[in-house]
Amino acid sequence: MSYNETAINEVLSLAIEQHQKGSFSEAEKLYRAVLQAAPNHPDANYNFGILALDMGYAKESIPFFETAIKSQPLVEAYYLGYIDAYKMIEAHEKNLSASSQAPSQVSMKPIQKELGKWSKLHNKQRHKEAEKISREMIKKYPKIGTAWKTLGITLIETKQYIESLCINKTAIKLLSEDYEIPYNMGVAFQLLGMLKAAAICYGRAIDMKPDYLEAHNNLGTVLQKQGNVAEGIASYEKALSIKSDICKVHNNIGFALSNQGMFVEADGYFNKALELESNFEGAFSNILFSLNYHPDKSAEEIYEAYKEYSKRFVVPFSRYHKSHTNVQNPNRRLKVGYVSGDFNLHAVRFFLEPLLANHNHKVVEVYAYAELTKEDEMTQKYKSYCDHWIPTAGMSNDALAEKIREDEIDILVDLAGQTAGNRLEVFARKPAPVSLSWLGYGYTTGVSAIDYYLSDEVSVPLGSEHFFAEKPWRMDQPSFAYSPAVGMGEVNPLPALEKGYVTFGTLTRAIRVNHRTIKAWAEVLKRIPNSKLIINSKDYQTSAMKEKLAERFKEHGIDKERLEIGYRSPPWDVLRKIDIGVDCFPHNSGTTLFETLYMGIPYVTLLGRPSVGRLGSSILHGLGRDEWIAKSEEEYVEKLVAIAGDLPALSQLRAGLRDEMRQSILMDGPGFARKVEEAYQKMFTIWCEEQK
Repeated sequence: MSYNETAINEVLSLAIEQHQKGSFSEAEKLYRAVLQAAPNHPDANYNFGILALDMGYAKESIPFFETAIKSQPLVEAYYLGYIDAYKMIEAHEKNLSASSQAPSQVSMKPIQKELGKWSKLHNKQRHKEAEKISREMIKKYPKIGTAWKTLGITLIETKQYIESLCINKTAIKLLSEDYEIPYNMGVAFQLLGMLKAAAICYGRAIDMKPDYLEAHNNLGTVLQKQGNVAEGIASYEKALSIKSDICKVHNNIGFALSNQGMFVEADGYFNKALELESNFEGAFSNILFSLNYHPDKSAEEIYEAYKEYSKRFVVPFSRYHKSHTNVQNPNRRLKVGYVSGDFNLHAVRFFLEPLLANHNHKVVEVYAYAELTKEDEMTQKYKSYCDHWIPTAGMSNDALAEKIREDEIDILVDLAGQTAGNRLEVFARKPAPVSLSWLGYGYTTGVSAIDYYLSDEVSVPLGSEHFFAEKPWRMDQPSFAYSPAVGMGEVNPLPALEKGYVTFGTLTRAIRVNHRTIKAWAEVLKRIPNSKLIINSKDYQTSAMKEKLAERFKEHGIDKERLEIGYRSPPWDVLRKIDIGVDCFPHNSGTTLFETLYMGIPYVTLLGRPSVGRLGSSILHGLGRDEWIAKSEEEYVEKLVAIAGDLPALSQLRAGLRDEMRQSILMDGPGFARKVEEAYQKMFTIWCEEQK
């Protein structure tokens, strides 16, 4: 049905206003008017469902929440309302008189044979066949809850999370005491990124079964992702109190601790996980990830761990290596495959899109191997840039490697490195003649089967080749082009001119804030009277994390009144309060450095370890601002103090820095794409020559 969208939204706004005032009768009339004109309007259905709950009509609210979810299946609030409705219904039913008889159990005998078939297929990870069995069961036995439950489980395995949630709502009606169903719903919500809904479902499962180890573990992960690190660790520890030898729980605690920069404590948990399961690749990967941020480890010490990783988890796959039959002509159109789990609204889009959007499809044929649990509007843009889109979630490493071989990919590009959701085991199988790693990790993967690490001369200086499992391929410019986020707004005048004091700032995660950075930043604050420091990050959402960081600055004589620690996203207005940026070390920041410059804010960086310790320098070199690169911690402090000492110059710099950045190679997407395509052709030429 067509309708005047502007008029509908005006009436809906009035309805919400009356609802919030407590004028339920008037709100109901207005909501119904909207729904008469637009029966499937998601926000109108959701808000009318909430009104029904407020009026005590929980059962009546259900169809409205279901319509909202069907119209917009990725809006978490709709699910939260839906869950609240069922919680109210459940509470009401529990309060019925004791004389009420519970419904008799439906016999399980009719589905025992089918259930046995499903179980065998499920255990063998033949999920598509298991899905077919489950769908047949619910058609034949629609009143048996276990049939619905098995389909709900299978749909999670096949990445059909939204349908799984819909199936589980029927399962939970038929099996209201089954604690595994809310747990399964929690898994689906978590994989969709709907963390509040996931936490509610895991909590419900735990209420039903207090010693439910998996629910405690998953709840810990959800809480940690929400910024409630202490609560997350407490949930993990509860899981260990139930069973102490679960390696993945030890690994999860280690990851939570390392994200706070507690590397020594984290190592104990990672090592325990490996002690319990020596081939636990995920725990070793987390060790490598955290080592990159360690403030006191040398490049030599860190790379030793990568060599051990290769020995354990890469070399064994050399038996899968086979010769490649690709046509040995580097001047033809090359097939390039990008492997990533971040083809969505992830920060890599600011650098991946400028490449994919500007590829010359006469030179390269683009394949995307997408390891996604959910798609969004950015996913659709990526699809438009690619000649071939191959979903890989649920595909085994062997199957994906074979698919890449079948597609005859010439150049295979890893965009994840040692981050979550990587497919490095596929690269270890060498499914393409030429492979390289770029963008997503900032350092070597440790996978010697990958031929090249795409970087630049500043990030990977001559003489540092021995710190990489791959061969560094150095571009003669920064190995990235930047495209800013929509809605950042204009650059504002220098805040210090109005406030009368200088504000330094960083948008960085807690893992990068260590004793060395704190000491340097504290020294800058001491040298510049009345100056302040902003630290904005998702890690600093809770009072506990804010206080903990403030205490570390107090040890250096800096009162918390001179600190603004917290989290605001998007951070554009936070950046408008900052006069000068401070980069982290020894692991530099990444995307936020580009955002800082784009908002007219200069930053000072410390030239450190190859790759992760030189990203800030590579960016500044590309901008032509090498004068902001320090070679020692003392020089780092001196440069920040010097910039803060000339406010007129800083004000003038702020006004022109965005244009300066736009005119630099840092934002030349087409030019960068040509350079990358040239690199691909040269890499493939080398392979062709090696085959002669």
